[in-house]
Amino acid sequence: MKPVSELLKRRPPAAWTADPDMTVLELLHLLAKHDVGALMVMAQGKLVGIVSERDYTRKVALWGRSSKDVKVAEIMTRTLVVVAPQTRSRECMSLMSQHKIRHLPVLAGDTVLGMISIRDIVDDIISDHEATIEHLNRYIQA
Repeated sequence: MKPVSELLKRRPPAAWTADPDMTVLELLHLLAKHDVGALMVMAQGKLVGIVSERDYTRKVALWGRSSKDVKVAEIMTRTLVVVAPQTRSRECMSLMSQHKIRHLPVLAGDTVLGMISIRDIVDDIISDHEATIEHLNRYIQA
């Protein structure tokens, strides 16, 4: 399994972020524009939360609130589970399962390096399994 620093290399160079003062409607446009399910929320260069489609559906749409009036700060998740660049995929999978989350910010100290999703982790695990199967096939055929 790869460390998450390797998985981040497959992503665009800069992670897309949201501002806590933007409206949820502006957030939805960003999510759609970048074809992602969640964004890190940054304020004054610091990670202050994550906001996802799930936050929107459970805290805005379900309650009949207007996405034009609600701010990202009102619905974002503030208690974050984060990982370091050297954290491996299997540990990330365990954290995601344990905390019932789908996105993990990657931080080196206080510096945000990016965010990985469950899709990144699953792709890495599948790739690792395929490599193991190929190796075993070569071993058996030798």
